[in-house]
Amino acid sequence: QVQLVESGGGLVQAGGSLRLSCAASGNRFGIGTMGWYRQAPGKQRELVAAITSSGSTNYADSVKGRFTISRDNAKNTVYLQMNSLKPEDTAVYYCNAVSMGIHWGQGTQVTVSS
Repeated sequence: QVQLVESGGGLVQAGGSLRLSCAASGNRFGIGTMGWYRQAPGKQRELVAAITSSGSTNYADSVKGRFTISRDNAKNTVYLQMNSLKPEDTAVYYCNAVSMGIHWGQGTQVTVSS
């Protein structure tokens, strides 16, 4: 069973930055695409950014130019650098990984104050 542990969430003022990390463990097979999703109160979970094992990336339009996803395959870790944060970025952020199925982290809260 793949386990994903997120860290790096917190409270930040608008315009600030945060860096999220997600470490995967327990996988018996290689890890493919990894990504970050978020869910704000009363809204559906949405894709923020994703990165394949070869480094190709995909971003939601709302975060392009502000967020950067990266990964360290040797550490089975994916990162999300979030700059120029806005109050509308406030949500629980979830890590996601594909490895013989889809696996989710427990989520980390990001709160951006205005």
